[in-house]
Amino acid sequence: MTFDYTAVGFYTFDALCRPVNDLPPGGGTLFVDDFALAVSGAAGSASIVAAKHGLSVQAVGGVGHDLMGDWVLRRLDDFGVDRVLVQRCEGFATSSSIVTTRPDGARPALHKRGATAGFYVDDAQMDRVLDTKILHIGGVGLMDAMDQGRNAEILREARRRGSTTTLDVFASTAADLALIKPLLPHTDFFMPSEEEAAALSGLSDFEDIASFLLDHGVGAVILTLGADGAMYRDARGNRIDIPSYDIDPVCTCGCGDCFNAGFATGLHLGKSIEDCIRLGQASSAQNALGLGSQAVLRDLETTLSFMEKTRVRAYDGFSRKKGP
Repeated sequence: MTFDYTAVGFYTFDALCRPVNDLPPGGGTLFVDDFALAVSGAAGSASIVAAKHGLSVQAVGGVGHDLMGDWVLRRLDDFGVDRVLVQRCEGFATSSSIVTTRPDGARPALHKRGATAGFYVDDAQMDRVLDTKILHIGGVGLMDAMDQGRNAEILREARRRGSTTTLDVFASTAADLALIKPLLPHTDFFMPSEEEAAALSGLSDFEDIASFLLDHGVGAVILTLGADGAMYRDARGNRIDIPSYDIDPVCTCGCGDCFNAGFATGLHLGKSIEDCIRLGQASSAQNALGLGSQAVLRDLETTLSFMEKTRVRAYDGFSRKKGP
């Protein structure tokens, strides 16, 4: 296969600043300490982190005919990501966000949906999209054209051809479950955040959430639990709980997306599932140490060094409930 990793879905232009506790009243000005630009999104951050880790990466998505789209394409080029299948979507602006990062790393955002809603993989592009060892779809719920059945077709065919499939969503609501359910039987690893998984399922207990998703046919569920860590459950009954790295976050924008790429890096390297999760957590933690998705993460060697040198939080069992 030509590519180690293909990331289909949500590519966004982000402008980020910190610290922001509130917006100034009227036409006032708030001075911030840091400002950054980044390619982000559930596919965008993942594609760049995988490329930094040395994987051969293909991007599949959409941008507009605008300066933000120009910049996104240039940055993908900078990291060696193949972007032949990143479409310029007529009538759409580039998906873009303004991220106002809080002192604790939380990141309320203003977002324009843009071209993520407009791109579509047609039959002529299918063979190229599926020429990959790992196929990731990220941003279900934002891909208006692809969410109407095409994502399920791609995942099903990827599995038939022998690719490993991974899946993530965007800030899901209960209404998005209808979009997710057809994808789960064709997904090896589904990796939502605790908030997303609770919203999709309408449940609050983590074990119940994982069982709910497994009952819909997914091979394995990895709930990313923020500062608490990650919880893995699969259809064979395997259970893994791993606490997070002990860091002081700067900005958590893109952390879940970077986790996905770190996990895929472990799959590519033939690591155990536990080590894949650790690689995902290390990628996410490094991302949180800077402003702008993937800004701090450099390469695989640095990620492995981070894993060796960074303390892990104490673990005495995860809190098992999250409000929907």
